[in-house]
Amino acid sequence: MKTKQSFLSRYKGILIFFAVMLLLPFVIGLFEGSNPLEVWNNQGRFSKYLEGIGIEIFILAIFALSYDLLFGITGLMSFGHTMFFAVAAYATGISLKTLGLPLWQVLLIIVGTSIVQALLFSIVLPRVKGVTFTMVTLGLASMFHIIVMSSDMIKLTGADVGLQGVPKPAFIDPSIERLRFYVVALLILVLVYIFYRRFIDSPTGRVSIAIRENESRAKMLGYNTTAFKVVVMLIASFTASIAGVLHTLYQPIVSPTIADLGYTVTGLLIVLIGGIATLSGSIVGAFVIKILDLGLRGIMKDSAPLVTGIVYVVFVLFVPYGIVGSLKLGGLRIKEGWQMLIERFGLKKLFEKKK
Repeated sequence: MKTKQSFLSRYKGILIFFAVMLLLPFVIGLFEGSNPLEVWNNQGRFSKYLEGIGIEIFILAIFALSYDLLFGITGLMSFGHTMFFAVAAYATGISLKTLGLPLWQVLLIIVGTSIVQALLFSIVLPRVKGVTFTMVTLGLASMFHIIVMSSDMIKLTGADVGLQGVPKPAFIDPSIERLRFYVVALLILVLVYIFYRRFIDSPTGRVSIAIRENESRAKMLGYNTTAFKVVVMLIASFTASIAGVLHTLYQPIVSPTIADLGYTVTGLLIVLIGGIATLSGSIVGAFVIKILDLGLRGIMKDSAPLVTGIVYVVFVLFVPYGIVGSLKLGGLRIKEGWQMLIERFGLKKLFEKKK
């Protein structure tokens, strides 16, 4: 009984979020004149549209959580994080469309690819760090993007057109079972969040935080920091891969843009807006970015990306701790926040030289 009460109190916030998001389609359905049974059978128009937006937000949040673990918690600044997401997305599409494999076999392949990618990125961990590690990961991801865009791979990846016509398993096909897909994506997000929270509170998670704060001191205490970073890389890779699978199962086209640097930047922006190393900030940031993008595109059309970029820059300048981080600290603390960002991005030495 004590354990159950402890769990409920410890994860009260995410459980309330789960309950609210689970009930939201039915509440929206009542406002549009659809009864709960119609919403359950995917007949409500507006509720179905909002479910689609919710699915995209959940996928973004899962991806951002994986990036926050790598960058925010452990201090590994990677510009190639989108490769984990994109490889899983393309592997899922190719396995379903070209190979005709059932979903359970596809998931086994994704587990394998996530491990291989994490180990590939981990090869350089003992040798490089900081900005050098960032550029190496960017190079690896750029290589994959070139392969995806290659005309030689057009039969598999669709090159610049994207991978189209991927068959979706009937039991989770979003065009037929939108609500079921919504619930699955929401449940995965909540489970990932809870697992990440427990990981951070574990001895391994504490060492990961110590690596971010001062890796040299962690080594002096006898910790094999490379091994801990590999563990974090494996977890982050697998989580981003889950998001990639959901992306392919939901979207009609697997676009090559998800393999570009821009998608990693999207994950970084979500983390910065929500709050670095807060975990819950990834969920908040995903909501903000998606709703802001939809709102500006509806109002400003083609000018929306420019305005969105300006909003991001202003937000990071004046809310450096992010929404959740600022709320926890009880203020913006702009100067302290900028010092924190400079250290996290490995720019401390650069600023010291300028001074």
